[in-house]
Amino acid sequence: MLKEMAGLGFSRVELSHGIRISLAPGILRGVEEGIVKIGSVHNFCPLPMGVTQASPNYFQPSSPDPKERDQWLRQTKRTIDFAAQVRASLMVCHLGSVPYPWLLPDRHMTKYRASHPDAAASGDKAYKALVVKALAKLRGRMPPYWERTRECVKSVLDYATQKKVRLGLENREAFEELPMDADFPEFLSSMPLPSPAGYWHDTGHAHLKEQMGVLNHRAHLKANASRLLGFHLHDVADGHDHSVIGTGSIDFDMVRTFFRPEHLFIIELSPKVPEEGVLASKAKVEAMLAKVK
Repeated sequence: MLKEMAGLGFSRVELSHGIRISLAPGILRGVEEGIVKIGSVHNFCPLPMGVTQASPNYFQPSSPDPKERDQWLRQTKRTIDFAAQVRASLMVCHLGSVPYPWLLPDRHMTKYRASHPDAAASGDKAYKALVVKALAKLRGRMPPYWERTRECVKSVLDYATQKKVRLGLENREAFEELPMDADFPEFLSSMPLPSPAGYWHDTGHAHLKEQMGVLNHRAHLKANASRLLGFHLHDVADGHDHSVIGTGSIDFDMVRTFFRPEHLFIIELSPKVPEEGVLASKAKVEAMLAKVK
């Protein structure tokens, strides 16, 4: 796997939340042999025992079940350990969700957009009202879940500091996932510097939320720029994220204005993307990075 990435011209990679424990020995050998360097890992990595497919939300810090939260803490520390072992400087992680067993709060938004696809972009007043109502429902149900997440994150900060691994707290694409986008600045500022935790920006997730009418991509980046650690870079084409960079509707000329030399940049594409799409994305990112001062 690492040799394939090196063969495409990558000298540094991220280990995803789909890495099975059986792959760990080969990865460690590849790192020792210098095939590539590991820039970051994505929680949970390697996957928990018995889990065989990508499962970044398998355990959630927002869960009301203390046993699940304990497992989140255990597996997160295990991922931090693995990050340190492969000499990665950062771990990307998800922060739970607000469960709705039956009816999701954004269901009316989804239904409205099906018949009015330009509702968010056009400023449709009826759609705006649905967005406001759905966000209010989410915020009303959120407090206990969000409080548990905050406590879990705080409980791993010292451990991450000891291991010299930063925590990239990622923005999410699903409406009910945490944090609510507007809450990122306050959450990050509640962890005074120096702190190993910072903001991790996923371009596809932010764009999907913008298409929902939930956030403004540029404004969201600006609000979190001071704590920004890096990016998952991918495009959104025909409603699907993890598409080849430059083939979709994301304004990367805007996004790159927030790039800084100290950031990590990860190209995160769908497994369905062919090799030529990976190379095209790499060329696009390299062109953007050439303009970073």
